[in-house]
Amino acid sequence: MKDSIFLLVKVVIKTTHASIHDAIAELQTKTKLSVSSTPKVTVLETKIIPLNTKK
Repeated sequence: MKDSIFLLVKVVIKTTHASIHDAIAELQTKTKLSVSSTPKVTVLETKIIPLNTKK
C-alpha cells in the first residue's frame, strides 16, 4: 500500500535574525531531511512543506 503521512517536528532555535520569519525561511531552505526506512516501511520521498509566514 502506498500512502502519504505527515510527521510533525519540533525545532527549538536561537537566532540572530531580526525576524523569526527570516529564521524560518532559512531553515526551510537549508535543512537536510532524512527519514529512514524500516523493515516493513520503505520511505519513497521526503520533503519539507514550506510554512508561508507573513512578514
